Amino acid sequence: MIIGAMTAALGLYLLNQVGLLTSGTAGVAFLLHYKFGLPFGVLFFVVNLPFYYLSFKRLGLAFSVKTFAAIVMVSVITEIEQQFLLIQYLHPLWAALLGGILIGYGLLGLYRHRASLGGIGILAIYLQDRFKIPAGLVQLAFDLCVMMAAFFIVSPETVAWSLLSAVVLNLLLAVNHRSDRYIVVR
Repeated sequence: MIIGAMTAALGLYLLNQVGLLTSGTAGVAFLLHYKFGLPFGVLFFVVNLPFYYLSFKRLGLAFSVKTFAAIVMVSVITEIEQQFLLIQYLHPLWAALLGGILIGYGLLGLYRHRASLGGIGILAIYLQDRFKIPAGLVQLAFDLCVMMAAFFIVSPETVAWSLLSAVVLNLLLAVNHRSDRYIVVR
């Protein structure tokens, strides 16, 4: 779980370095971060708070505790990461591709251990388990809503690069995260 959280946090860091967005509640946290200048890590934690009830009721205590721990780790890591990593130049294309891949791999690691990064991830896992709707497709639909809202806060170019990142992330999840691929003892 620590590796998954660190990998996802690195992807978020890359996106933040060039002002891009991402999927799910992290995308909402980025929008609020860019609009109001509040710390991303704090916003990411707060935006996820309403989803803990669904997590606990539908996915159980163990999943909820692991998810809470993952969100705390990502929130803290994204706030301290700049003290350990300084990027002098990063092209938005590279940030979008690598950011989407790293966040996707981080999520796959967390999903593999019955955890997520909260919010839409919780809803996506629930819908996949209950109705066999691929988690990546659920997240992609939500991401399109986030990207439409982004037009009111960031430039259209930023939205385009961010959309590329969200597509990479969600295609990675749609192809690689399937309920029949991993058998987890509960």
